[in-house]
Amino acid sequence: MHTEHDWITTPLTADLLRGALDVERTEHGLLPHRLPARARAQNTNPQLAMAEAQPSGVRLAFRTAATAVELDTLRTKRDYTGFPSRPDGLYDLLVDGVPAGQAAGTGGNVLTVDLATWEGGVTHGPVGTVRFTGLPARDKDVEIWLPHNETTELVALRTDAPVVPAPDRGRRVWLHHGSSISHGSDAASPTAVWPAIAALRGGVELTNLGFGGSAMLDPFTARAMRDTSADLISVKMGINIVNADAMRLRAFGPAVHGFLDTIRDGHPDTPLLLVSPIHCAIHEDTPGPTAPDGEEIGKGRLVFAAMGDPAETPTGKLTLTVIREELSRIVRQRAADDPNLHYLDGLDLYGPKDAAALPLPDHVHPDAATHRHIGDRFHELAFTKGGPFAEEG
Repeated sequence: MHTEHDWITTPLTADLLRGALDVERTEHGLLPHRLPARARAQNTNPQLAMAEAQPSGVRLAFRTAATAVELDTLRTKRDYTGFPSRPDGLYDLLVDGVPAGQAAGTGGNVLTVDLATWEGGVTHGPVGTVRFTGLPARDKDVEIWLPHNETTELVALRTDAPVVPAPDRGRRVWLHHGSSISHGSDAASPTAVWPAIAALRGGVELTNLGFGGSAMLDPFTARAMRDTSADLISVKMGINIVNADAMRLRAFGPAVHGFLDTIRDGHPDTPLLLVSPIHCAIHEDTPGPTAPDGEEIGKGRLVFAAMGDPAETPTGKLTLTVIREELSRIVRQRAADDPNLHYLDGLDLYGPKDAAALPLPDHVHPDAATHRHIGDRFHELAFTKGGPFAEEG
């Protein structure tokens, strides 16, 4: 029987990670990034900087006979002034692809944000430890999925048997880009984010470039996707453009073409799925921007409202309805020369009837049950027979 004195410390290196595009050595350890250094250098937006450093879809993947695993991390969680502290981020353990445990983060830093000004301050805390015991005493593939919504610096990995990087099992790699909905806002845990649900059901390796508030057709994100190895690619776009009132129709269409052109520079024949926004009642026919509802904040609830004027839609302001029409048109146009380009209407993932049964609690983001619904629906529409990601044969 192993004791506390039998721990083996394995150096944390990039070959133990999946789902990250880059790693940074910090004073504490290893910080996974979901955008490469070149892209980060071109970004000036603090929201994206925070989002890409939150490791949604990033997991440690190794092979070992260990029955116990300890992981030291320094997390940074986010809270909002005047609201209850957000739940601690969770770590999901998979053994040979099967859920085998879950643990909450401890210690770490807290970034507190004032929703009135979007300014924040950090309270520093200690390194924390998550521990998994009772693993089967045999050689096995182990994955530890990191919290999707907390910046996580990896400090130390200890096991009671040697560790080697997980071997390549020949699974296809799915590269996905989207908004906070893809990032995992309000999902129950890292493997309960909808792209993770779809990936695990589809038997593929996920690289999730879902960035909260930051699916803005940034050229540096397109270049990162161009340069990332992938067998399947999807881009879910629209909601953040409306949220930020970032573009008019005149700019949106060419920006979509440019984003897709850049991806195609590196992946000319890869199945590429363009996904339009899911149903969001406040923005179906009302442009952005989006802002917290002041009356609801006064009641201690974070709920969003549309601040735009529907009368401005004919002048080019964007609604979700307009965006779906434009994305569908663009795919029809391009597909004449690109048979591997496909379109998925977001309303087929979550439409008005789904919203009646599974309403968005803050009017924008799905809850845990809705992530499950969207993930299952995406798997059905994309990965099963007849879908653009279905395996041949």
